[in-house]
Amino acid sequence: MPGVMMAFVDYKSKLGLLGSPWVGLKHFQRFFNSYYFGVLIKNTLGISIYSLLVGFPIPIIFALMLNYLNIKWLKKTVQMVSYAPHFISTVVICGMLTMFLNQETGIVNQLLGKLGFETVGFLAEPKYFKSIYVWSDVWQGMGWSAIIYISALAGVDYELHEAAIMDGATKIQRMLHIDIPSIKSTILMLLILQFGSLMSVGFEKVYFLTNPRNQSAANIISTYVYQVGMLDHDYGFSTAVGLFNSLVNMILLITVNRISRKVADESLF
Repeated sequence: MPGVMMAFVDYKSKLGLLGSPWVGLKHFQRFFNSYYFGVLIKNTLGISIYSLLVGFPIPIIFALMLNYLNIKWLKKTVQMVSYAPHFISTVVICGMLTMFLNQETGIVNQLLGKLGFETVGFLAEPKYFKSIYVWSDVWQGMGWSAIIYISALAGVDYELHEAAIMDGATKIQRMLHIDIPSIKSTILMLLILQFGSLMSVGFEKVYFLTNPRNQSAANIISTYVYQVGMLDHDYGFSTAVGLFNSLVNMILLITVNRISRKVADESLF
């Protein structure tokens, strides 16, 4: 907590935290009035919302499909293959993406060339950055994120399914009317937590995939904090930006939690 004070002082390493001059909200005003404010919010929210819309439902759908896979060896194989990417480091993932998407030697562009299409500089075009980030995240985390839903589905009373089968319900109908309502609490809890980190886009992957040509789409709050804090040594300003980011996340968490409590009678606290 004492480190939060740095957001309100003009920090000088020689003077220390308590000896540095107090500037109040100057760093926050500077951030709000800067050119980067709108760009950072746009890019951060753009990636976060895209990731939420795509990355949140896919593990649920995957878990539901896996729950109806009755061939045990195939089910275990699918689980193992889907869990494995989670244990690959971000550095390796970014290296793989750079290699596969290379405009001259990448396997994706080689395939496009054989199909008669022009090669594309995926990592050099800002318009592709969000999709590359989000879909690589989905591939890496889909199986691991599905574990909690698979565990929740294991607790669903099978007698409900037996009754539905006797009434002629299809698998889709059983998913919609038995499985999803049964794991609604789990889904809502994870959704609330997801909103609580909406402004926190992963720093590592963005940092390693950023280059001068796609920087307009890749510049987010976490990379900006790193730049002004670690590279420019403006510790007070970087702390203020980070604190702003945390406060927005906290407000989103509390707001979505209250909405969930009123609408669905489910909440974290």
